[in-house]
Amino acid sequence: MADNSQKMSYHVGEAKGQAQEKASNMMDKASDTAQSAKESMQEAGQQMKAKAQGAADAVKDATGMNK
Repeated sequence: MADNSQKMSYHVGEAKGQAQEKASNMMDKASDTAQSAKESMQEAGQQMKAKAQGAADAVKDATGMNK
């Protein structure tokens, strides 16, 4: 009887460890995804800023204000 109880405790502990590992892996993936999204947004923001600056410079050139 004690043998079965020990086996059950072992398997419960093993399952708990596997669940914790899976949860940790999921959190890591979520963190990586969030970081990637942040970097993409920053890059998009920089591109928009550069385009806006280019448009402003073009307007200044066209109106003669860039002298």
